[in-house]
Amino acid sequence: QVQLVESGGGLVQAGGSLRLSCAASGSIFSRNVMGWYRQAPGKQRESVAGIMSGGSTNYADSVKGRFTISRDNAKNTMYLQMNSLKPEDTAVYYCLIDWVDDTGAYRHYWGQGTQVTVSS
Repeated sequence: QVQLVESGGGLVQAGGSLRLSCAASGSIFSRNVMGWYRQAPGKQRESVAGIMSGGSTNYADSVKGRFTISRDNAKNTMYLQMNSLKPEDTAVYYCLIDWVDDTGAYRHYWGQGTQVTVSS
């Protein structure tokens, strides 16, 4: 089994910064993708950023230039540095890890979420 634990959420004023962390533990396949998603009240969950175990990254257009995703493979930990935060970034942020193993089986696991609130 795999567990993901997020931390670092909180309340911040517009223009401020927060750093989220997601620590993964358990039986983790070495070739994996980790990502951050968010869900605002009344809205669908959306992808924010993703990072492969090799380091390739992608971002939603809404956060490009403001958010930076990174990971420490030795610690199985992923980070999201969020700068220039806007009220519309307010949401519950979730981390995800997924992979396709050598047998072709797809596995994915979600964290419990951490609240980010940006006040105007």
